[in-house]
Amino acid sequence: MDVAVIGANGGIGRKVVSRLANAGHDPIGVVRHETQFEAVRERGGEPRLGDLEGEFAPALEGADAVVFTAGAGGDTGWDKTLLVDLWGARRSIDACVEHDIDRFVMISSYRAGEPLAAPDAIRPYLVAKRCADDALRSSSLDATVLRPTTLTDGAETGRISAAFESSSEDGGEISRANVAQTVVACLDTETVVGETIRLFGGDTPIEQALDPNE
Repeated sequence: MDVAVIGANGGIGRKVVSRLANAGHDPIGVVRHETQFEAVRERGGEPRLGDLEGEFAPALEGADAVVFTAGAGGDTGWDKTLLVDLWGARRSIDACVEHDIDRFVMISSYRAGEPLAAPDAIRPYLVAKRCADDALRSSSLDATVLRPTTLTDGAETGRISAAFESSSEDGGEISRANVAQTVVACLDTETVVGETIRLFGGDTPIEQALDPNE
């Protein structure tokens, strides 16, 4: 499968690209600067230039699926959060609909389900994520929304805890590596289409954790 990773130079995106390649997929690493091309190639991806605040749709050409893991980052203002995390995600969704790319995996945030329940300082970010999630879920795409809790740089264990939208289950921090491997598993798992899933650290093998009947 040809999978375009939007935000391929981010903390999760870098790991998604390499794990897609290891799983036999053909990752397309969509990045903002040509200086990032070599890093994408080193991880087994095909680098393409795409700026969520400008032109990026051509970077998705030929893709079978899209993973959105882009973000403005904590060092920017709320204006960039709106332009990248919300409007950039919305434009990505629209581009997939236009170009008949059916499969879309969104990396969101754990508290996006209830932004006003979060601390004041991060509420605008979570509102942006929630609105992007809602835009995806109301689209015609085969969508999966992943909402990981606090992220760490810990090792990949292949084991997580997952809570589907109807569940009240909660849990602790999760490594970016395990989130990335969960993305890859989602692309090969039909039962997660249409689902919103909270991700935590845990002891359940990823494929098993993604089974809504477990």
